[in-house]
Amino acid sequence: MLEILYQDEWLVAVNKPSGWLVHRSWLDRHESVFVMQTDRPTSGVLLMGLSSEVARLLSQQFEQHQLQKTYHAVVRGWLDGEETLDYALTEELDKIADKFSEQNKEPQPAVTHWRALDKAELPVPVSRYDTSRYTLMELKPQTGRKHQLRRH
Repeated sequence: MLEILYQDEWLVAVNKPSGWLVHRSWLDRHESVFVMQTDRPTSGVLLMGLSSEVARLLSQQFEQHQLQKTYHAVVRGWLDGEETLDYALTEELDKIADKFSEQNKEPQPAVTHWRALDKAELPVPVSRYDTSRYTLMELKPQTGRKHQLRRH
């Protein structure tokens, strides 16, 4: 059962658990649980229109940058401050999921604003380091390229 975070007469916001597909996909033909495609390991809030008209308007607002997505991520290492990453990304095609996609596309513009929120150090050795360091980040993508936040 999905956890409903917000609902009114036009929209519903649900908590998408990690591992769930958002809509039916040939990637997993036998899957029977769907929310509505985003990365399976990603969790977060999904905002959906409760009618096709509201869904269309919501989609237009995202396309016209009238709405902004905000993500929180924990990354290895310590970062301070904030920055805007502005460099084009060449699409990395997945052998299975993208087998029908156009090959050798030109790099597409990709812009991500990030801000470090907090840091933590754990007494867990990693490789040659005696401790593990992490930063909690706020990420605001201005474009929507495949795996943009992970790659930036």
